[in-house]
Amino acid sequence: MAGAIQAVRGMNDLLPEDSSVWQQVESVLRQTLSSFGYSEVRMPIVEKTGLFCRAIGEVTDVVEKEMYTFEDRSGDSLSLRPEGTAGCVRACLEHNLIYNQEQRLWYMGPMFRHERPQKGRYRQFHQTGCEVFGLKGPDIDAEIIMMTASIWKKLGIADKLHLEINSLGSAQERKAYRDELVKFLEAHFDDLDEDSKRRTHTNPLRVLDTKDEKVGEILKDAPRLRDFFGEETLAHFNKLLSLLDDAGIKYVINDRLVRGLDYYNLTVFEWVTDALGAQGTVCGGGRYDSLVEQLGGTPTPAVGFGLGMERLILLLTTLDKIHPQSAVDVYVVGAGDDCERYQAKVSMSLRESLPSLRIMNHCGGGNFKRQFRRADKLNAKVAVIIGSQEIADNLVTIKDLRNQDAPQSTCALTDAASKIKEILGL
Repeated sequence: MAGAIQAVRGMNDLLPEDSSVWQQVESVLRQTLSSFGYSEVRMPIVEKTGLFCRAIGEVTDVVEKEMYTFEDRSGDSLSLRPEGTAGCVRACLEHNLIYNQEQRLWYMGPMFRHERPQKGRYRQFHQTGCEVFGLKGPDIDAEIIMMTASIWKKLGIADKLHLEINSLGSAQERKAYRDELVKFLEAHFDDLDEDSKRRTHTNPLRVLDTKDEKVGEILKDAPRLRDFFGEETLAHFNKLLSLLDDAGIKYVINDRLVRGLDYYNLTVFEWVTDALGAQGTVCGGGRYDSLVEQLGGTPTPAVGFGLGMERLILLLTTLDKIHPQSAVDVYVVGAGDDCERYQAKVSMSLRESLPSLRIMNHCGGGNFKRQFRRADKLNAKVAVIIGSQEIADNLVTIKDLRNQDAPQSTCALTDAASKIKEILGL
C-alpha cells in the first residue's frame, strides 16, 4: 500500500490548539492597526515573477535562491510571494490608490521562501505587514515604530524586545559609501567567507549583515555609512531619534543594520529578542521611497514593516505569555426521549442571546458520563443539562464546570442566558 502523503517540508499544519493561539495574536494585531487608523488590503499569494525581480533586486538571496517560481500554462513566469511590500505597491498602482494621496494599509497572510527549515523559520511562513504611502517625514517613521511598540506592550513582551535602528541614506550617499566599502573588502578579500566574497561585487552592503564572526571582526574597521550622510539625511535621522526619545522608546543605533532587500533607503529598523537564539529578529522594516517609481508609478515616499508571525508566536509561547483557549464556553448535554429536538432549540436560543460565546450542542447520544467527559476535554466552562423533566417543563439545568463546589440550578429557558453570564462574570 502506498505511504501516507505528508505536508511539504517546511510547510506546517496549524491544528485547533495552535490556531487558538494564532487567533489571539491576530486579534491584538488587527485591533492595534485599526486603532492607528490603518486599513486592511488583501493581495493574491501569486504574482508575476518580474515584480519581485524589479522590487527586491535580482542579486538578493531571495530572488537568486529562495523564490518558488514556475511557468503556468500560458508560459508566464509566476512566483509565490516571498514578502508583501512589492505586491502591496503593485495593488496600489493597479487600482490608483496612491497617486497624489496618502494611504496607510496593513495585510496579513502567508509568504513563501525556499530556505532550510528551522525553528522559527519555515518555507511557508506568515507575516503581518504595514505600508504607508505619500508621507516623507520622520514623524511617520516614528509612528510605525511606536505602533509596533504598542503591540509588544499589549502582548506583555515589551521588556523582551529591543529596537535596533539605522539609516541607509540616499541612493547617492550609498553609492559613494559602496565604492569605499568595496575597496575595504577587497583589501581583506582573502579573509572573507565565501558568501561575503560573492557579495563584495554584487551586493556589498549585505556583507555588513554577515553572521560570520571572523568577518564581523574585520568589519569593525570598515568605513561607516553615516560618515557619508549629507545634511538632509542627518536631519531626518536625528529628528526620528528625537521623536522616539520623546515617546520613551529605547533604541540602539546599529551601523551594520542594512536589511535584506534592495529597496530600502533612509530609515531601517529591527525589533530583536535574545530569547530565541539565532532567530532573534521578530519584526523589521524601513523606508523605501524609490520603489513605487521603480515599479512604474510616480515618485512616492513610502515606509513600512513586516512582522513574522511564527517567530512572534514562538516568542510568546517560549515566555509562557499565551495559552490555547478552551474550544467552547457552554456545552449542552441531554438524555431522554426526544431530547435532540429540545437540545437544538436550547442551543439556538442561547446562541441568539449570547452571541459572543462559543456554544456547542452535544450530538451523537450517549449517557451523561460520556457527554461530560467530552465537555471536560473541550475545557467547557458551563454545562446546560437537559433531561426528561426539563423537556416536560421547558426548563434547563445549569452547572458551573470550573467550580465543582457550586450547586447546579434549574431555571426557565428564558432565564438561562442571564444565569450563564452570572457564572462567567459577564
